[in-house]
Amino acid sequence: MIMLMTRWKNISEIRTEEVPDELETSVNGLKEAEIRKRLNIHGPNEILFKRPMALLRFLKQFQSLLVYVLLMVAIFTAVIGEWIDTVVIARVVILNSTVGFIQERKASEAIEALQKFTGSESAVIRDGEKIRIPSRLLVPGDIIITGGGERSPADIRILESKNLLVDESALTEESVPVEKDSDPLTDEDIERGEFRNILFSGTLIMKERGMGAVISTGPETEPGRIAETVQKVEVKTPLLKKIDEFSRTITITVIILATLNFTAALIFGYETVFSFLTSTSLAVAPIPEGLPAVLTVTLALAVRAMAERNAIVRNLPSVETRGSVTVICSDKTGTLTRNEMTVKCIYAGGVFYEVEGTGYDQEGKIKRKGVEITENPGPLEDILTCALNFNNASVEGGASR
Repeated sequence: MIMLMTRWKNISEIRTEEVPDELETSVNGLKEAEIRKRLNIHGPNEILFKRPMALLRFLKQFQSLLVYVLLMVAIFTAVIGEWIDTVVIARVVILNSTVGFIQERKASEAIEALQKFTGSESAVIRDGEKIRIPSRLLVPGDIIITGGGERSPADIRILESKNLLVDESALTEESVPVEKDSDPLTDEDIERGEFRNILFSGTLIMKERGMGAVISTGPETEPGRIAETVQKVEVKTPLLKKIDEFSRTITITVIILATLNFTAALIFGYETVFSFLTSTSLAVAPIPEGLPAVLTVTLALAVRAMAERNAIVRNLPSVETRGSVTVICSDKTGTLTRNEMTVKCIYAGGVFYEVEGTGYDQEGKIKRKGVEITENPGPLEDILTCALNFNNASVEGGASR
């Protein structure tokens, strides 16, 4: 909330008629040259998934103390000519990294595929004309017109509105719609975090229409900043912490034992090469070369099992914490549900009718006592006609508008 107070304080407090001047635009919209300029500066209005280079993602799989120990052991065995041990350890390490790399690549591709479904169009005023453009081409300063059933494609300062109700559950998890208007805010409003004159990107407009000026797009929007923060988070799971602790313990132990053995061998008069060989063998013996591969394959199988249940896990170790969840605490509508009300039963003319289908799904049937209604709907037709005429909703390609 503090971040919101800092970012939107000035634009929220000024009078509505001063907003276009503040954003260097006008109620007639931007001209083509200015649009191209701002698009080059701010980039497309889309939240991009930052995907590192393939080589960096592959090298990331080696970031484990146990893998470092195995690599040192492989180097030692190569130095002393034990090529079979060197090849075995190298294969285990490479297999471990390859499995992890492939699994994380699949998860990244799945997340990127989900982002392709966020495309939409917006009604804007540009150079005095009202047109529809892909939302990804919006720039700060665009004058946009939006209404019931649409999602705000960017962060917008409202210029005109009437009885505008907005569902902000995507950001606040509050299921009750918020009334929005164009009035400037007071310091008291801002302290309470009530940004009534701003439409945040991704929020759903429930009722009426409004016009506003785009103040931020893409990664600069509130969802964009949240996505950027989430991508930066690196959390070590309990399993990784245990593996690191085990690796440190075994590394210190084998170093001490190898050093003591080498020193003792020299004291008892053994040759230096023989002493070094036996000490290295003693160090290699306790190292569980197959542990990283077993862990990676096990986690990969768990990720696959979750993917079959439509749960995408981006990083392999994260599956451990997901699998350990026993209780999920959720706040209000839209967190686990789709926040789409669905009619399941209709009562008309003294008769109950069952309705199939969920949300905005266009597949489903209306039945009476388990039998589909195909003709002579009677009172059912009357009540459906009434419902159709008393709302402005429509369904286009499976999405509500």
